[in-house]
Amino acid sequence: MKKDIIKLTIASKPDYISVVRLTSSAIANNMGLSIDDIEDIKVSISEACINALDKTDEITIQFQIEENRLIMKVDNVSPCKDDEIDLQKEIELGILIIESLMDEVNFNEEGVEMIKYIEDGKK
Repeated sequence: MKKDIIKLTIASKPDYISVVRLTSSAIANNMGLSIDDIEDIKVSISEACINALDKTDEITIQFQIEENRLIMKVDNVSPCKDDEIDLQKEIELGILIIESLMDEVNFNEEGVEMIKYIEDGKK
């Protein structure tokens, strides 16, 4: 199966995270994912975008639709510690949420890659 790629770039403002949530929900629904999986995806993509806020002027999100999985990449997301204690705790909590809801989470120099498998192809 050919993989489809959808790219979305938003201004780095909290107001636009709802656009990303709606987009991820529509994509996951079209893939036939369950309501629980769709909710997990929406929460995870929100947490990733919140992590990327204030690190750049724009946040780039990529959705890669494959036969047995949805891969979401968000630029400028890092598990790195922040100097401010309260912000550090918020970042760590967001990362824990993402890791608990997604089937696979990988960090790299560009950001984060989050994977949700479709039931038939789940590891």
